[in-house]
Amino acid sequence: MVGSALRRRLVELGAEVLTVSRQDCDLRDQSQVRGWIAKHRPEAIIVAAGLVGGIQANRTRPAEFLYDNLLIAANIIKASAACEVRKLLYLGSSCIYPREAPQPVEEEHLLSGPFEPTNEWYALAKVTGIKLCQAFRRQYGHDFIAAVPTNLYGPGDNFDAINGHVIPALMRRLHEARLQGALSVDIWGTGRAQREFLYVEDAADALCWLMENYSAEEIINVAGGQSVNIAELAALLAGIVGYSGEFHFDPSKPDGIPRKVLSAARIRALGWQPKIALQEGLRRTYEWFLNHSVKSAPAGVT
Repeated sequence: MVGSALRRRLVELGAEVLTVSRQDCDLRDQSQVRGWIAKHRPEAIIVAAGLVGGIQANRTRPAEFLYDNLLIAANIIKASAACEVRKLLYLGSSCIYPREAPQPVEEEHLLSGPFEPTNEWYALAKVTGIKLCQAFRRQYGHDFIAAVPTNLYGPGDNFDAINGHVIPALMRRLHEARLQGALSVDIWGTGRAQREFLYVEDAADALCWLMENYSAEEIINVAGGQSVNIAELAALLAGIVGYSGEFHFDPSKPDGIPRKVLSAARIRALGWQPKIALQEGLRRTYEWFLNHSVKSAPAGVT
């Protein structure tokens, strides 16, 4: 999702874009990564690749989330340094911040407390990638930076009802519930968990902007989206999808972090802010889903 949005934005800006598929290069393989970068000699790299998923995926596949994301970060950062890539931007994740961090979360809160247990393996890998960028910058002077996007959504997302993030997963389930005439849809948790969401096209614009305008060891949040709780989000999605049934919130399932909203003070002070409101972003995302993902097999409704 993020990589595709970045490609579209970079083309708009007139950049020559090099992309790499899983078939061309396994980013977990050090020699393949070094070989690809040495062959193509990119001037700049944005590291948007990674193994991602929602709470259930993180809970059931901790080894994959830690190991794969560690290798991807280490291989790309090391090879970029060896091949003298002029600038590298590594994408962190809002889940790197402590569960009990003050809200909205500022960049300085990193590693000030324990991770949220439902995604600690992924968070640990992402923090390691950030620290690698900082270490290579400090020891060797490479212009490597790290940005921390808030919760992203939009075209190209993973709409799997089990392993996807909350917006695409719930969007798919509500769509299928409407088609099947279901009277109720189950949703994990209490519905009170608060989340901030940023449309992926806004995020891509911010990341390209940072490549031109930011150079520092300190991480920077890519934030400024709209904050809603999960129950409010479900109601918004139901209106867009056309689902008129009920929701059954299951408090026996985890909510994750009670509230996760990132401070946008630093990036706004530098001159950037988002353009797409949540309602409009959700509408565009559903339109993309209908044109692309809806053809895949139904995920089922509970």
